[in-house]
Amino acid sequence: MVTIFNNKEEITPYAADIFVAAAQKAIQERGIFVIALTGGSSPVAMYKLLATPHYRTKIDWNNVFVFWGDERWVPLDDDRSNAKMSCHHLLNHVAIPKANIFPMYKTGITSQDYALEYEQSIKSIVREDGKFDLILLGMGDDGHTASLFPAQVVLQENSKWVSAYYLESQNMDRITLTASTINKAREIVVITYGENKSNALNEVLYGDYNPQKYPMQLIKPLDGKLLFLTDQAAIGTNQ
Repeated sequence: MVTIFNNKEEITPYAADIFVAAAQKAIQERGIFVIALTGGSSPVAMYKLLATPHYRTKIDWNNVFVFWGDERWVPLDDDRSNAKMSCHHLLNHVAIPKANIFPMYKTGITSQDYALEYEQSIKSIVREDGKFDLILLGMGDDGHTASLFPAQVVLQENSKWVSAYYLESQNMDRITLTASTINKAREIVVITYGENKSNALNEVLYGDYNPQKYPMQLIKPLDGKLLFLTDQAAIGTNQ
């Protein structure tokens, strides 16, 4: 499903309302809310809004468990860290126990070994069904999502829940939920907007199936919901 807004500012409260509703529903039905946050610039306004009293008081943060969809393998105090950004704009402003936050980075361990550890952390919370209640994603202008970049071996990974690999084009390790893990989620929300995303978004939604070129096309929930939140600039004439 694609919901088109006039501009990116209209996306923010809509996305925040989805977050709150998903949290309330999960906690009411299962006792906990398990979320995978996204990095980049797209969710920043939503995180800021969720941190305001009007929104943060609607969620029982004691029962929220936070993971990330992907991360650059950089220290948590690095400005490139998705965890640092998310904490700065949201998590530092809500009453969530520190033990409920699972950053995708750890000192003194390789990214590959930590991917195995991170998978076990997820399993300890969601159990074997592997279902996140909500996974937030962005999309790059090359059609990548999380750290599922075009033409990378990770795109074929079906057994691991979490994978780490060296991304040559960025000269760094990345760690990511795999497409098969993302697709188990009860709800997936993709926030992507702006004219620079137009070509990739339209190829993902309306073009031929070519996930090696546009990895976002791999995101197809098994029995959950998939929602794209976008704007007129990104969608262009296709609506």
